[in-house]
Amino acid sequence: MLDSSLLTDFRITCLERNLGVHGIHVYQQGVGEVANYRQADDRAELWSASKTYTSLAIGMCVAEGRLSLTDPVLDFFPEYAGTAAPGSEAIRVVDLLQMRSGKDFEDLPEATPDEVGHADWAELYFRAPQDAPAGSHFFYANGSTYMLSRLVEKTSGSVLLDYLVPRLFQPLDIINPWWNACPQGHSFGCYGLQLTLTEFAKLGRLLLQNGAWGDHQLVPASYVEAMHTDVVPPARHFDGDEWNVGYGYQVWLNRWPGSYRADGKYGQHCIVMPDRQATITVVSHDETNTAGILAAIFNDIAPKL
Repeated sequence: MLDSSLLTDFRITCLERNLGVHGIHVYQQGVGEVANYRQADDRAELWSASKTYTSLAIGMCVAEGRLSLTDPVLDFFPEYAGTAAPGSEAIRVVDLLQMRSGKDFEDLPEATPDEVGHADWAELYFRAPQDAPAGSHFFYANGSTYMLSRLVEKTSGSVLLDYLVPRLFQPLDIINPWWNACPQGHSFGCYGLQLTLTEFAKLGRLLLQNGAWGDHQLVPASYVEAMHTDVVPPARHFDGDEWNVGYGYQVWLNRWPGSYRADGKYGQHCIVMPDRQATITVVSHDETNTAGILAAIFNDIAPKL
């Protein structure tokens, strides 16, 4: 079994550097798990770590024959073909996954307040000009993940949250998860999922097990493998080296060889370390030093596994 002493140095580092970690959970295959909570294990906003769950939904849709990664996204929204900006027709599903749509805006394109509140955000997305050819370069954009959410809904008939409840959340024993929606009722996909640390940690274990949970293959193993091997180099430099290694299907690669993570604002991280058969998950609220949280994990915990 993992001993609580595994977390001692990390906890000291958090105190000394005033890192806003609320809780940490470590799991190692065949050994066990250990956690430390600095506050109650309440549900917290995962911010962009939500994106990884949206990616899993896409993998499930592929397995169910609803779409393929090379499909043009606009083909699923023929109602907007007439108003879509030239070049939009070339955006493929994989371009959204890898943040290479060519539409270089983070959340929504330029729109009036009335449009934001009442228009279909998918129409606004396609209407926005192409800043570059689809697939040509990386630009981290919440709009890309929102459109992945809309693809799941378009092909399944259920909003992303409802699609994932029987296929992912219930098998993981995550009851009544919360996921915020846009004004028109579509799951954000890019952020807004709220889970406890204990619930969030199950994501890492699922990925470590190549999409299997118990006797059930929830996500195709081939898709989970591609999530962190079919990667692109981020061309837009974020604050910290850990954001400049590579980007896959809504996951970031780490400098620790072979590892990758779901990553959310203010320090929501679920790290998968296949070489150690381990996962490390944290929920935090640190507005200035999320890079310090990752550094503490890789310095104080990972080498001991």
